Amino acid sequence: MVGGSVPVFDEIILSTTLMNRVISFNSVSGTLVCQAGCVLEELSRYVEERGFVMPLDLGAKGSCHIGGNVATNAGGLRFLRYGSLHGTVLGLEVVLADGTVLDCLTSLRKDNTGYDLKQLFIGSEGTLGVITAVSIQCPPKPRAVNVAFLGCPGFAEVLQTFSSGKELLGEILSAYEFMDAECMWLVTHHLRLASPVQESPFYVLVETSGSRAGHDSEKLSDFLEQALSSGLVTDGTVATDQTRLKALWALRERISEALSRDGYVYKYDLSLPTERLYDLVSDLRARLGSQAKHVVGYGHLGDGNLHLNVTSEAFSPSLLADLEPYVYEWTARQRGSVSAEHGLGFKKRGVLSYSKPPEALRLMQQLKALLDPKGILNPYKTLPAQA
Repeated sequence: MVGGSVPVFDEIILSTTLMNRVISFNSVSGTLVCQAGCVLEELSRYVEERGFVMPLDLGAKGSCHIGGNVATNAGGLRFLRYGSLHGTVLGLEVVLADGTVLDCLTSLRKDNTGYDLKQLFIGSEGTLGVITAVSIQCPPKPRAVNVAFLGCPGFAEVLQTFSSGKELLGEILSAYEFMDAECMWLVTHHLRLASPVQESPFYVLVETSGSRAGHDSEKLSDFLEQALSSGLVTDGTVATDQTRLKALWALRERISEALSRDGYVYKYDLSLPTERLYDLVSDLRARLGSQAKHVVGYGHLGDGNLHLNVTSEAFSPSLLADLEPYVYEWTARQRGSVSAEHGLGFKKRGVLSYSKPPEALRLMQQLKALLDPKGILNPYKTLPAQA
């Protein structure tokens, strides 16, 4: 998405792969302390065997490291339920540019002593220090998980269904994802996945996670009955067993893979006010016309995070010129973010000013100069060349 971990010119690559040890796990508090090179999926298995889950879940969990997850403040599929790593990370061990080991590896939930230094490094993409160990809060493993895949007649109904879900599902609502009809066409055409519901302009995936199957099932049934009777949803299916759960999630998680088979892909990861989330997709379809093969919108609606993707047969400078800076200017007018969960890296560092004022950019540059005066940590990334 942004090339944050890709060497550009003269960098030396630092691997934390061998730093893969779980240091401790507290089975009462659910606090996990581990080294930065631990693979997310392996950590998930480790804590699940002890009755907990990682607060983070990503499509790349089989290969990504927890240190990289924290360094990029990865969002993922559990954000709606458990929030960002800014809230679930309790402490960090970080090596600074001059070799100083900053040991803030606390396991305390509450610590109101001075500046919260760990927050500087969460999402800094390795530009301020190298994360070597992480202390993270893991929630209890849900005993009951349900997934409903629903068809909606319009985006207004997608929003109203979300409002209804928050009201009727309450604390068990753990994910609310949406995708448009073109996304469904891509996954059924390129990946041969089967749609479980009748053709609709929009689709939503609703996941619930709770501690009592009967209680959760009753709440989900009430929610679905109201959504269907009021016309918010035109068709739907529900899954509780693992095979069906994975099949429904695959329709959402494999959209990116389907896009890559459709041609050259222009990718944008934006945060926008929820009520305006899809307006940009409709706007771009009219703006681009036949220049684009597909203009699609999907993502984490519960978090206000739109994944906007445009495909064409091959890279086109004229198409790119129609997309940028138009997409960023449109987002800035809504006071949105040009990067919701994938960071800035090398590709997006020049558009930071669309989401942050000059005063914030200057302060970021000053922090970088203070912690890394020689500019040796992940150079050429995150910050623009000039504040």
